[in-house]
Amino acid sequence: MSNRGRFYITTPIYYPNAEPHLGHVYTTICADVLARYHRLVGEDTWFLTGTDEHGIKMVKTAESQNTTPAELVEKNVPIFESLWKELNISNDDFIRTTSARHKQGVEAIVRRMLDSGDIYLGSYEGWYDEGQEEFVTETEAKANEYKSAVSGRPLVRYKEPSYFFKLKKYAPRVLEHIQSQADFIQPEARRNEVISKLSAGVEDLSISRSSLKWGIPLPNDPQHVIYVWIDALSNYITAMGYGQADDALYQRYWPGVHLIGKEILWFHTVYWSAMLMSIGQPLPRQVYAHGWWTAEGRKMSKSMGNFIDLGKLRGVIGDYGLDALRYYLLRAAPFGNDLDWTETDFNKAFKELSDVLGNCLNRIVKMVGRYRGGVLPAAHEPVEEIDRNLQAQTEMLPQRLAGSYGRVELQQCAMLPIELARATNGYIDATEPFKLAKDPAKAARLETVLNLSAQAIYRSLLGLLAILPEKAAAGLRQLGVELEGRTMEQLLSMPLPPGLQLGEGQPLFPRVEKPA
Repeated sequence: MSNRGRFYITTPIYYPNAEPHLGHVYTTICADVLARYHRLVGEDTWFLTGTDEHGIKMVKTAESQNTTPAELVEKNVPIFESLWKELNISNDDFIRTTSARHKQGVEAIVRRMLDSGDIYLGSYEGWYDEGQEEFVTETEAKANEYKSAVSGRPLVRYKEPSYFFKLKKYAPRVLEHIQSQADFIQPEARRNEVISKLSAGVEDLSISRSSLKWGIPLPNDPQHVIYVWIDALSNYITAMGYGQADDALYQRYWPGVHLIGKEILWFHTVYWSAMLMSIGQPLPRQVYAHGWWTAEGRKMSKSMGNFIDLGKLRGVIGDYGLDALRYYLLRAAPFGNDLDWTETDFNKAFKELSDVLGNCLNRIVKMVGRYRGGVLPAAHEPVEEIDRNLQAQTEMLPQRLAGSYGRVELQQCAMLPIELARATNGYIDATEPFKLAKDPAKAARLETVLNLSAQAIYRSLLGLLAILPEKAAAGLRQLGVELEGRTMEQLLSMPLPPGLQLGEGQPLFPRVEKPA
């Protein structure tokens, strides 16, 4: 496999205190699309997801369900693991923070922070957001009426001995890195928020709890459990063997790209960067924070009946197919913005797949079958202006996609190939092959139109392979193209050859008849 570089992509590790929902599925599918694309272009790619199983939130949920944290995670973690298989997620690894390899790596990280002189014993008294597992300053607490800025639940007052990490020591270096590396935090608006908050100053971070027993003990003082964010953030390197006997994956792939929700951006850019500086390791390549979902313009709520849970998502997949869901999630808004799930927008997205992409492929395959016995003809000179326009759009697509994937513009990644298919439909409408076929003197012109149309839909389907892995591959098979063992570069290096036997035309996205 050609190797232009290496690419490591992560999702956040998810709390298994309940079943996954739309937010988890969205993040994971977005990361999956990026991993698939980078594999397709020949990059050595590693994709990690997993579960964050320690902390107060897990303890409180277990208590509310009359069970133990250990029993709670053993009930819910398999749901996450099986769901990613069900959704055809291509993750290379699944890390659990209760696993032996993770605990060993976290202990090594904390020991190195201790060796750097960056951890000291003190006492903590202040406000804590149990839902976010976050310490809150008095100023922030007061500004939000002593409630969580995210969930609205009351903050909890804590007072106990605690070990602290010298966050203040590293804050200037972290700020300098964020300011000097424009792409480190994306999108730009989120970067500005972190810079503003960091510029206002930070306090050292309480990193242990003596009153909590569910977690990883501090290696220097086992009476204290390590703060969940130190534990959780470490997963990105412990999963690759950091601090363990075999760290070959870490040496091979780190640093990576973190794909997260905007509510956990501070931890991933400030706490995590400072931790890595403390242990002398490279910072992530990029942290990309996406927006939150609403449904039909309102915050999702089970009581309001607009919560997009697994049942709803499985119903959509059952009716429209998994790839239709993947396309809609990416198309819904520019990546990084907040998103709103609406039936109208979903139907519009599916109509694009059916009426633009699927219809274009079906027209071309059927015309080649009807007019040339299913064998792709060659294009002939001279070509006309309308041909050159379509050829230019066809040739530009891979470069435009590469730019969009590089900038994590996932909405563009989804829509650019569809726009080429739309242009191809327009080209077919304008050139009218069905009229050309009636005039033997126009045979060469007909063959040119058929060839250029087929080349365009071929590129469009190649461009959608990361987003529609099943349907794009099925469409390419209709064009007589097999993907096994070939990179995108190899597939793009030569157009569809004249003489290629095309398959039978089948609707890629059949119409869905919904009960009235």
